[in-house]
Amino acid sequence: MDGSTVADLNSVVAPLNFLVPMAEKPVAYNYDPPPGVPVRTGKGEEHRVPIRDARPLISRLSLDKEGFVLLHHETAVKNFYDEDEITAVYYPECEQVIKEATGAARVVAFDHIVRNAAMAALEGSCIKIPAKRVHNDYTAWSSPMRVRQLMGDEAEELLKHRFAIINPWRPISGPVLESPLTLCDAESLSEEDLVASDLKHPDRTGETYSITYNPNQRYYYFPKMQPNEPVLIRCFDSAREGAARFSAHTGFDDPTSPPDAPPRESLEVRTLVFFPPGA
Repeated sequence: MDGSTVADLNSVVAPLNFLVPMAEKPVAYNYDPPPGVPVRTGKGEEHRVPIRDARPLISRLSLDKEGFVLLHHETAVKNFYDEDEITAVYYPECEQVIKEATGAARVVAFDHIVRNAAMAALEGSCIKIPAKRVHNDYTAWSSPMRVRQLMGDEAEELLKHRFAIINPWRPISGPVLESPLTLCDAESLSEEDLVASDLKHPDRTGETYSITYNPNQRYYYFPKMQPNEPVLIRCFDSAREGAARFSAHTGFDDPTSPPDAPPRESLEVRTLVFFPPGA
């Protein structure tokens, strides 16, 4: 979407956190690092940016262009804090939703994160707080690596054809009033804005993209999202033509959020999306 199509849309102006350009590769730990080692290297910088209401554009959004779409989906999940129910009930739902939205031949849900700042503060909790830095979960290196790590003997054959990584993100209570999600229009995101960053896990090192600020980037959100409104975020696409390959997103501090707004509760799932040969 070019600037002329969004100039008249409602928007808020809010601070977003970006990476300051740096010479060395940034590193972040997904667990408590060794003593004296910072959880994250690199400096952040805050920029106030307009974040436009995308609800008037819902029917025009696409994964191939903007890199995100909002859907309507009723889930059978009763308790999103039950890990077993998420994997047994919600993973298959996500796989079916993405098949229908993309025409994929096969979808494999493989990971998820539940976020709730209040519950994250409890000792021993595996719940996380909303991420408040602009980022993309996978890179041109880590995307095929996850296929190799997860798909075993099938991986090399699958990698001969188009594949993507798509995250279904949804509120698990609503409406979302605090720390809503903002998404960068993928067509406004330059590959020069993407900084490959190591993400260290106890058993492996992954790679994500940190994002540097560029005034050409355009950001959107869906005000007051409800639990039946999942958004699909395409983090990566192996196609080199005809589709935006990368995107970016973050939670943000909405200046219109009521001071007594309950903490945002959300769930994001990560999926490998495999397209038919020739797609």
